[in-house]
Amino acid sequence: MTTTALERVVRRAADRRAEAAGRCSLCGSTISTAHRHLLDKAQDTLLCVCYACSVLFNRAVASEGHYRLVPERRMRLSGVEPAILGAPVGLAFFVKQDDGSVVAHYPSPAGATRWEADVDAWAAVVESCAALGGMAADVEALLVNSRRRGGGDRGSRGDRSDRQAWLVPIDDCYRLVAIVRTHWRGMYGGDAVWPAIESFFAELRPS
Repeated sequence: MTTTALERVVRRAADRRAEAAGRCSLCGSTISTAHRHLLDKAQDTLLCVCYACSVLFNRAVASEGHYRLVPERRMRLSGVEPAILGAPVGLAFFVKQDDGSVVAHYPSPAGATRWEADVDAWAAVVESCAALGGMAADVEALLVNSRRRGGGDRGSRGDRSDRQAWLVPIDDCYRLVAIVRTHWRGMYGGDAVWPAIESFFAELRPS
């Protein structure tokens, strides 16, 4: 094998390792598994970014609102009553918009189903939980889980209440949606999706 051919083999191997590790969606540099995300508002998608690019977008003025850096804080909340928000299922997340409206989502086998939360109901929830008053628009969410352990929502299968409310980065919600889509089977979810959801919440840690 010639030196040039060997160099090509080494370069291809390095490229494969870089692809496995991931690349920054903005500059193309290699990123580690633990990396930050930007919300691309125009496309409504998350972008993986390296540390240098995340610093550039640490202020909203950097991109005139096109890109928003997803925060990292996670906070377990008390005083939140999910039933007030009118969620049709026990697992849902709520995202505030720039205009003050709140869009609610619940994970499903087809992705995240959306509806607009009632403004007065949201105001009542914020009044009962001061931490929600500082929730960043678009990139943070109120994530609630009021279903019963063992599967299903209140009033359906299951034996133990597992009510939780969290203030989380929006990428946590995207991850939860992916978990539901990956593991859901049949009409009621099957045997794998509920343990996967329980593991997701068990691994959440305040930051």
